[in-house]
Amino acid sequence: MTRRLPAVDAVPSPAAAPRAVTAVAAPAARALPDGFEEYMVHRVMQRVDVVLDQRLREAIATVVQEQTRSVLPRLREEIESVVRHAVYEAVADELASGAPGKPKG
Repeated sequence: MTRRLPAVDAVPSPAAAPRAVTAVAAPAARALPDGFEEYMVHRVMQRVDVVLDQRLREAIATVVQEQTRSVLPRLREEIESVVRHAVYEAVADELASGAPGKPKG
């Protein structure tokens, strides 16, 4: 639903400009229906909300991707260290327990 504001017919001569502008502006301001300003603010805010939501999602996704790329090498090092220590401890515990079934040679 689109509403149009009343059109201004002609531009008055410079001598009549101050009086003509007042005469044209006052009726135009009064011609707006009640609640029109509130309606326009509401519609504009809806549009701003949609655009902000989309652009903020894109900006956040970009930042998260950049941060992930910068953290990834350090994260790999930590995971490798944790796995290495877990395997080392598991092997050491197994050897210390004197597990049966050792191959006989």
